[in-house]
Amino acid sequence: MTTEAPVRVEDKLYQNRYLVDVGNAHIKVKPHTKPSPQLLALLKVCPAHCYELNSNGQVEVTPDGCVECGTCRVLAEGGGDIEWSYPRGGYGVLFKFG
Repeated sequence: MTTEAPVRVEDKLYQNRYLVDVGNAHIKVKPHTKPSPQLLALLKVCPAHCYELNSNGQVEVTPDGCVECGTCRVLAEGGGDIEWSYPRGGYGVLFKFG
């Protein structure tokens, strides 16, 4: 019996392609001095790791690799921490396998 190596999420995400809409980010983190618990949670729950903590202790987003799953929208948009919209037509993630 042969066992296959487990498939890593990162390996699957690598297969996707992205058409970046330069200057028109579909996710924006609203200005803050201290990140809310919801913003801090995004550092861990975003499957594409689009959120990170900068040297000033603020959460930043790089939406270029976003898979548009909506996790951040559900978690942080209602509290006013982020602005989220769908990418303009033709831009965003291009799923290669499903």
